[in-house]
Order: sequence, then C-alpha cells, then structure tokens
Amino acid sequence: MDILTLFVVIPVLTITGILFVKDIKQVRIVAAIGMGIQLILAAVLVFMYLSARKAGVNDEMLFIKDYLWFKSLNIHYAIGVDGISVAMIALTSIVVFAGIFASWEVEFLTKEFFISLILLATGVFGFFISIDLFTMFLFYELAVIPMYLLIGIWGSGPKEYSAMKLTLMLMGGSALILLGLLGIYFNSAPDGGQFTFNILEISKVTIPVSAQRLFFPLTFIGFGVLGALFPFHTWSPDGHASAPTAVSMLHAGVLMKLGGYGAFRVAIFLMPEAASELNWIFIILTSISVVYGAFGAIVQKDLKYINAYSSVSHCGLVLFAVLMMNQTALNGAVIQMISHGLMTALFFALIGMIYGRTHTRIINEMGGLMKIIPFLSVAYVIAGLASLGLPGLSGFVAEMTIFVGAFQHTDTFHRVVTIVAVSSIVITAVYILRVVAILLLGPVKDEHHAHLADAKWYEKVSVITLIGSVAGIGLAPFWLSTMIGKSLQPIVNKILAAGLF
Repeated sequence: MDILTLFVVIPVLTITGILFVKDIKQVRIVAAIGMGIQLILAAVLVFMYLSARKAGVNDEMLFIKDYLWFKSLNIHYAIGVDGISVAMIALTSIVVFAGIFASWEVEFLTKEFFISLILLATGVFGFFISIDLFTMFLFYELAVIPMYLLIGIWGSGPKEYSAMKLTLMLMGGSALILLGLLGIYFNSAPDGGQFTFNILEISKVTIPVSAQRLFFPLTFIGFGVLGALFPFHTWSPDGHASAPTAVSMLHAGVLMKLGGYGAFRVAIFLMPEAASELNWIFIILTSISVVYGAFGAIVQKDLKYINAYSSVSHCGLVLFAVLMMNQTALNGAVIQMISHGLMTALFFALIGMIYGRTHTRIINEMGGLMKIIPFLSVAYVIAGLASLGLPGLSGFVAEMTIFVGAFQHTDTFHRVVTIVAVSSIVITAVYILRVVAILLLGPVKDEHHAHLADAKWYEKVSVITLIGSVAGIGLAPFWLSTMIGKSLQPIVNKILAAGLF
C-alpha cells in the first residue's frame, strides 16, 4: 500500500479499534496510539519528501497513485503530494495528536466523540492528498459533516444554534464549490477530448477566460466561506465558542485551512486570468476580514470569542496573501496557515484547560492565574506572543513573509491595502496584552481559584507538542520555506506564463 493512502487507512483502523473496546480508558489509549502512529507517519513522509527532493527528483507531485474509480465521468482516486501538501499533513497530524490528549477527560459518549473527531481528521487528510477534484470534494464533505455532531452533542452554550449555523453556512459554501468544480470539469478539454477532474492535467490547458470569470468567484467564495472570508465569516465565532476543546482546536487549527488551501490550489492555480481580473474585489474583502477580526477580538469578554475573532483576522491574512499572486506572498500564505493552525490550536487547548478549572471564560472574572497555574499561564503567554508576531516564533515568520510579498506590488491600491492589513499587528498586540494582563497578572479575583491544580500529564503532552512546533518553525523556518517555495513554483509559473505579473 502506498504511504499516502495510509493517511486515510490508519484513522479508519483507529475508528474500527475504538468500536471494539468498551472501557473509556481503552478508547482513549486506542485513539492516542492511532494518532501517534499517524504523527510518526507524517514525520516519515516529511523525511521521504525532503530526501527525494535532495536526490534531484523534480516532479511536480511525488508519491502519485492513480486508480480509475468512475470511468464514464473519468473520476479517479488520484493522490499525490508536493511540499505544501506535506506541510499541511504534518500540521494536521500534530493538531489531531494534541487534540486527543486535550480531550482526555471527555466522559459523555466518549467512544462516539473520538470516532467523530477522527472521522473529521480522515476527511482532512484525504483532502490534502487528493489531486482529483471530485475525490477532493468528497473528502472535504467528510471533514465538514462531523462538525455538526461534535458541536451539537458535545458543545456548550447555544450549541444547537451554533452547530446548525455552521453546518448551513459551510454547506452553502460547498454548493458553490461544487458548481465551480463542475464548471472547471466541463471546461477542462477546450480543444476536445475527455473531460477530467485531475488538477495536474487541467493545469496544462487554459480554461476559457469567459468561463473563468463565472467559476472563479464561485470557487473562491466557496472555499472562502470555510476560510472566514468577510462577510461569510459569521458562523466561525459562534462555532468556536460552542465547540468542545479538541473540536475548536481542529476547527480553527486544521479545518479552516482547507479554505485557504483550496483557494490557491484550485481557484488561483486553475483560473489565474480571472483571478487577476477580479482579485481586487476579494482583496478588499480579505482586508476587511483582517482588520474587522482584530477589532472584534478587542471588544470581546469571552476567551473563546476573543480567539475566534482572532482566527477570522489571521485566516483573512491567508486569503489576502493568496490574492497577491506572487511567490513571496504565496509562501507566506502557506506558512501562515501552518503557524496559525498550531498557535490557535494551542490557544483553544489552553482556554479549555483554564475553563475546566475556573468554570468561566469571562476574562474579568479571573485574575492572578500566573501564581496559581504557572505552567498553563506561561504557555498562554507563549501562544499570545506567537499570535502578535514575536520574532523567534512562527507568527513572525509568516506575517513578515506575507507583508514583504504584498509590498512587492508597486501600485497604489496594493500598497494601501497592505498598510491596512499591517495595522492588524498593532490591534492584535492590544488585545493579546490586555487579556494577559487581566487573566494572568494582578491579584486573584475569585477565592475559589486560589487552589486550582496546574496541568496534568496528558494536558502537558498536548501543550508541549504545540509549543515545540510553534518555536521550531520560528527558530528554523528556512527548510519549511524552501520546501513550500519549490512547490509553489508551478503556480507562479502559470501566473507568469499568462502575463499577469
């Protein structure tokens, strides 16, 4: 069996193993072992990919496997990875592994919870390895659907409302994506021949510009809904706030990245002419997302809502960078997806752990936690510093690369929107430092918090895994940047060949 298919098979085997155990402890152990194997497999994939590139293998995609699935429509189970896919698979493996340990105390329908969580991860892994658009869409749907159950059953607050809102919004986005993919499919053979869903084959032809103008907005908005594109972002804060801890981690850390990944892998790569013509509209919308999300975080009192609006801002930066359509900005977009995935998963893990002890998420009801739960408090500070772009952590590398790439455009419009987007750094610093000051410093506001226990061993496993990843990228980003940059070259070459920049 090829290594990429294992990323779908191992979660399925893990789910099967969970089905055959009865004890809650055994369920946790099986889930941890399965996702631990998945994490090791991701590390092996990174090593194999880097080794292949170092050996001089310059194919656009590596480890390609192609099996005919539905002959009459030319649908294939076609898989392959480049440096971007490998990086996203590694991100997913880290976040899912950390999420298992962050969910260690789930006792209500434990078996069903872990099955739903791993099923979501299965869809994400399948999405990132697919190079057939139809197969990619199926895995996309598989990743989105479990969110309704995970929030509606194990969530808190107005969980039914949040779950329904999230599901309806994302299904609306899925409908737009499906229309866009069908439009690409029926224009994939402009000179005659058989239609195809294969991304690599479609990239070798030029889809008629008239068709691109119709299907690019559908595809970009469809993926943009999941990427919290303004004004289609409203599902995100409510979904984050009501979701259980691990679901928030996967939701913001991994699932939202499907939007940014699809935006450049499908919309930009396959329809660059229309992207060049229409990107100014979406650049304005993403600029609003970046600034609006940051300002929205400032006025929130609930820790989860603060991080939810922060995610809208940071995911807006991903789409903003994608629309700049040059090598540097696209490189920054991918690094930002990875960086935000890790640090927002860390944030939501810590928020869940703090809430489990204090039984409140309202920042004004807490204070002085640094003296009571120092491990979790220091970890929260590190997550905050990564979010505001402190050098040495992943957020700095990502944001600097994005803004340098955006400023390579010399026209007034791009310079102005870049300055607007850069202002989000200052706004982010305001709400991060404000929360740290209120939450962690000063006197203890509630006497019931004075004797709280610090992190347990399984919580430390989750937190240390994520902090190590955030710091690792911040201190040694060049191998990741190089791996991503080489894989972005076909996209950039197609943009250049169309004479757009």
